[in-house]
Amino acid sequence: MRRIMHAAAALALAAAALTTLATSSAGAADGSWAGCPYGAVCIYPQGQNPAATPSDVFWSYGAHNLSGQYGSHWVLNNQSGGAHARLCRGSGGADCVYDIAAQNGVWYDLGPINSITLDRP
Repeated sequence: MRRIMHAAAALALAAAALTTLATSSAGAADGSWAGCPYGAVCIYPQGQNPAATPSDVFWSYGAHNLSGQYGSHWVLNNQSGGAHARLCRGSGGADCVYDIAAQNGVWYDLGPINSITLDRP
């Protein structure tokens, strides 16, 4: 009886350890990067270095106007399949000055930037 109890306890401990391991690695397994979900483009708060928690997350293709973004920020393109993000001086995606390839990021002064575009490959 004692052997069965020890075996059951060991099995329960092993199961708990595997569950903890699976839970702690879920962030990397789902493709998130510095809190930016897989498939999105993220902007982080001014001066947040290293990037940890995005302040803006963009999912849809097209132009997105920015507001109140000054100083240097991380911008991470966690899209897939060669999709690009572009930083643009004008609103509505006009006068783009910086191209960020998929799975890349940049530390950039967003003061002169008024919009960001997410572009299909």
